Amino acid sequence: MAEMIREQALALMQSRLKNKNLQKHVLAVAAVMKRLAARLGADAGTWELVGLLHDLDYEETLKDPDRHGLVSAEWLREQGVAEEIVQAVLAHANKAPRDVPINQAAFCADPVTGLLVACALIHPDKKLAGLDLPFVLNRFKEKRFAAGADRDRIRACEALGLSLEEFLGLALSAMQEIAGELGL
Repeated sequence: MAEMIREQALALMQSRLKNKNLQKHVLAVAAVMKRLAARLGADAGTWELVGLLHDLDYEETLKDPDRHGLVSAEWLREQGVAEEIVQAVLAHANKAPRDVPINQAAFCADPVTGLLVACALIHPDKKLAGLDLPFVLNRFKEKRFAAGADRDRIRACEALGLSLEEFLGLALSAMQEIAGELGL
């Protein structure tokens, strides 16, 4: 396959991930990656593919997290996926350097989606549409809220030249645009 397209990546993701919430997470990361690419002047299509493919092996490696990312990379290479995408998938799992923006973005985009979903779920209307940046920033500061959303990884957005506020705003806006797909 010379170049993977969104529909192929979506089909591959759906064939590997059966959990609907995990599929929604992947869609959220893809939306955030696409928005970050647009903001940073990068190829939005390539960055979106990274989001769609970043957790391909999640269900398979759940009991062996040290292999997470590595199995996906092997599958993607077998499919002939561009090495740039493979490296970003590895970087999201902290298994490749974050020496280029796409790798750094994948590392940051993964946890921010979990934080934003948690924010939506505690909001009175249980929807992303009701969230605003001050609400998200307040929850971000609460260490025990959405504790699985690694704050240091989210703050690593600064390596992309983005403030925490700008990054959270971009991520929130991207997820709000696909809220229907996310069920939020």
